[in-house]
Amino acid sequence: MDDKERIGLSLFTLRLGVFLVMAVWTADKFLNPGHAAAVYEHFYFFSKEFAESSMIFIAVVECVILLAFIAGFQKRITYGLVFVLHGVSTLSSWKIYLDPFASPNLLFWAAWPMLAACFTLYLLRDLDTKCTLQSKLV
Repeated sequence: MDDKERIGLSLFTLRLGVFLVMAVWTADKFLNPGHAAAVYEHFYFFSKEFAESSMIFIAVVECVILLAFIAGFQKRITYGLVFVLHGVSTLSSWKIYLDPFASPNLLFWAAWPMLAACFTLYLLRDLDTKCTLQSKLV
């Protein structure tokens, strides 16, 4: 396997990993909107009523972004949006990082390598061509 193939496979597995995590978070909004609304209330300061009434809409928007992301469609936009969405999620939990060893705060630290993966994908988006719409069109 040459360097180009290794880079392509590496970026694809990063994209797939990020997609899987974010897809589960999006599924939570569809399957358990009350839980997702409580998260929005706690971390994003949305009122519970607004969060509950908006959760399906938010989930649909996220779903569209994630499907475009996994397909490698409009990479500047979709990879950027995934990076921003995860960045907001990571930074909104800032208080938890101040006490990392209180349960379950240590789990939140996994957000940082994923944020780095999102950033890497955004920066190297032009090299990420494996299993993308771009690779199918060329």
